[in-house]
Amino acid sequence: MNIKDLITFVEDRKIFSRENHILLAVSGGIDSMVMAHMFHESKFQIALAHCNFGLRAQDSDDDAEFVNKQALHWHVPFYSVKFDTTTVAARKGVSIQMAARDLRYEWFEKIRQEHQFDYVATAHHLDDQVETFLINLIRGTGIAGLHGIPVKNGTIIRPMMFVYRKDIEQYAVLNKISYRIDLSNNGTKYLRNRLRHEIIPLFCTINPEFTHVLTESIRLISDFEQIGKRTLDDWCRQVLKSKGKDYLIDIGHLLQTAPVEPYAWAALAPFGFNETQVSNIIRCLGKENRRIFRSSTHRVVKERTQLVISPIEPMSNDKPYKIGPFAHGKKVSKPIKLLFKKIGQVKAFEISTDANIANIDFDKLSFPLMLRRWQPGDAFYPLGMKKKKKLSDFFIDQKFSMKEKEQTWLLCSGNDIAWIVGHRIDHRFRVTSATREVLSIVL
Repeated sequence: MNIKDLITFVEDRKIFSRENHILLAVSGGIDSMVMAHMFHESKFQIALAHCNFGLRAQDSDDDAEFVNKQALHWHVPFYSVKFDTTTVAARKGVSIQMAARDLRYEWFEKIRQEHQFDYVATAHHLDDQVETFLINLIRGTGIAGLHGIPVKNGTIIRPMMFVYRKDIEQYAVLNKISYRIDLSNNGTKYLRNRLRHEIIPLFCTINPEFTHVLTESIRLISDFEQIGKRTLDDWCRQVLKSKGKDYLIDIGHLLQTAPVEPYAWAALAPFGFNETQVSNIIRCLGKENRRIFRSSTHRVVKERTQLVISPIEPMSNDKPYKIGPFAHGKKVSKPIKLLFKKIGQVKAFEISTDANIANIDFDKLSFPLMLRRWQPGDAFYPLGMKKKKKLSDFFIDQKFSMKEKEQTWLLCSGNDIAWIVGHRIDHRFRVTSATREVLSIVL
């Protein structure tokens, strides 16, 4: 491994250009010190950034001073920070490693933006790739966890992903590179260290080329994942039909795919649904009853022929709203806009067939009227019928979706429903030959 290999890898993979300013994440260990040396020798525009996690007492402070001296020697900018990682991990209820990772990347991005660096470079290499693959395999993260560490992910770049640890060690010896040794890396307390010191060497006794073979397999998995992702993205664009803020999926279309799981996952995962929820949704597709599933941001309602994906809206003001008596006309703007008009010339009046207009016998109303949402157990006498009908049954007959039911308002007179707003009036409040005044209500 030499400088030309780094430059060739960077140029071939289009990781960055010479015009870019790169913030190097340098711990002081052999990997990051070799990366920093190669970048310096390549005349790239760099600065060094170091995180002190305060986990190794004086050794942690010595690491920071070591990296600082190297930056001074090269006459490049140096940025450092010290974290109380243990306290942060306890407060968030996460592991020390997870807390350190989050703190590190959040701080790198802060420095990158403040000082206008184009990228942050970490010293991950191919052995890290193998270890990460095995960790994800053990933990069961699915295909997404098996494609390895990306060389470029937004503003994070990993320009050392063309070499193995042994190449880095050899380079350090040939170029007499000083570095700090973290003795905690020699233990097997953490899973990554156990894989590095015990499991991977065992595989290498079976196949000395194990790490090279696995690296190639990871590359192939990544390639096929990209092909599969493009296929699923194309399918989602065809199947996901937008309707206002909602998205609709035809259940028949979904059931025609084989296997159903990856297609359903591709469609629903972007809305926050996890693997278990997607499996439960798939199981109910062929059933008649309505089902509801919720993620942190969206809701999926399984209707008769389609899945309806809706954003979970903040709680709206659905409190009942009173409408007091009036002489001739009245406008209501909340919770919905309604125009009320009393009409005395009944003989010349023509009843509208528009569902958004209700014509009601004014004398049959008891004020104040009430606008409210429907409730389980509500019933009314649909216009033209002398028999009471539950609203839930009316909604089913009219093929109301869950969202349509939730957005329906009722205009009530006392305890009776006078109008399912925008749909049907109650037969008891209809205009007859005996009507003296009509109340016309326009939605």
